Amino acid sequence: MELDNKRIVLTGASSGIGKELLALLLQHDVTVVVGDLSPKKVIKNKKVTAVECDVSRPKEVDNLFKKAVKTMGGIDIFIANAGFAYYEKIGKEDWDRIEKIYRTNFISPAYAVEKMAVLNREREYMVMITASAMAKLPLPGYALYSSTKAALDSFAGAYRYELAGKGIISVVYPIATKTEFFKTAGHKTPVPWPTQSPAAVAKAMIAGIRKNRKRIYPSKLFYAMMILNKVLPFALFPYVKIEQMKLRRWSGRTR
Repeated sequence: MELDNKRIVLTGASSGIGKELLALLLQHDVTVVVGDLSPKKVIKNKKVTAVECDVSRPKEVDNLFKKAVKTMGGIDIFIANAGFAYYEKIGKEDWDRIEKIYRTNFISPAYAVEKMAVLNREREYMVMITASAMAKLPLPGYALYSSTKAALDSFAGAYRYELAGKGIISVVYPIATKTEFFKTAGHKTPVPWPTQSPAAVAKAMIAGIRKNRKRIYPSKLFYAMMILNKVLPFALFPYVKIEQMKLRRWSGRTR
């Protein structure tokens, strides 16, 4: 899908991957409506309309769609990038905490997929969802976060077979990215290895849009790790054990 003349909605664009992605999108002849909790921090540009939006609230997502359609006349590409993580050793039951992360990380992107299908019918369109490498390789400390991303992966995989029109569902699997993401996940959160820059992820996402890719792995190393894991199912066991030890040390320091 060519980017020129496209009408795009992007969530979570005030920092990190979303901010880098928006900057790359603006190198093309596009119009963008951004939904973000901090619209004042979004890049200022005549091509951009920033809307305050909490994607965990259905009425605010509905309003984002209405604003985008009113401003641009339609939506060709919806990029569900907003999300957050917990880094924790789960020690007690907390329904609200579970619901909060699922509403933002899973329900909201799935809802956007449904709305885009209704909005576009037989028109070509794309929904791109920022998942995580943890959708494929869950790590200790990220049980809830990993599960939300695995749910997205499974949802997209099944829904692609249900698409009757020209819709494209694209899922991105970035590894640990050098942003504020891990600082907000928990106090002094250890960052998993390997890492990459948000600019590298954004570049891979742009390439994915152009080539209509259904699955995007910004890290070639992680992609190789997944192939190795298929051939040798226990090959990554030592890696996960290292992350388990990191969690134990972190848990001991934060008590």
